[in-house]
Amino acid sequence: MAHRQRHRSDADPVTDRADKTCASCGRRIEWRAKWANNWDSVKYCSAACRSHGVNTTDLQLETTIVSLLHKSARDATICPSDAARAIGGEEWRDLMEPARRAARRMVARGELQITQGGVVVDPSTAKGAIRLRTPR
Repeated sequence: MAHRQRHRSDADPVTDRADKTCASCGRRIEWRAKWANNWDSVKYCSAACRSHGVNTTDLQLETTIVSLLHKSARDATICPSDAARAIGGEEWRDLMEPARRAARRMVARGELQITQGGVVVDPSTAKGAIRLRTPR
């Protein structure tokens, strides 16, 4: 029995999957079979991230993170809470998760590194306290 030869038009689902990060939360998007036909248009990891999107507070947090890092020493780190406090005032705790999301988006763009214990970690899997620094 003759086997069908593979042509360039035959899409290989494994090699066609480029690494992606969510436009809202900055976490790595895990490929799903239901996205096979429209993988190129997938921007968000979940319905919650799609509905949240990126708002002006998120952009303001990114700007604040950049300015705080520029004000500090070259090898210094900051906590996401520093950016949340700078913007939120008394309500800064409500901005902690948005600040972490902003940091993950910045890591995806190569503008930032997230560390734990002085070691660069994967922002998609990091749990607990994190620090932010400029790339080295």
